Amino acid sequence: MGWFAKKLEKMFTAVTFAEAGEFETSRQILKEETETEKPVVKSHKGIQVPATATES
Repeated sequence: MGWFAKKLEKMFTAVTFAEAGEFETSRQILKEETETEKPVVKSHKGIQVPATATES
């Protein structure tokens, strides 16, 4: 399953829980989603820098 399909699945799961009144569970699902999206770090000449700093 691609990254986009996984993201949609998590979002729809969170919506389903929210519709059922399980707001805290919905928040936890969305929180897990954002925690897994940490910035990618690339190594540049032996120094680790944020991915956006090396892309130009």
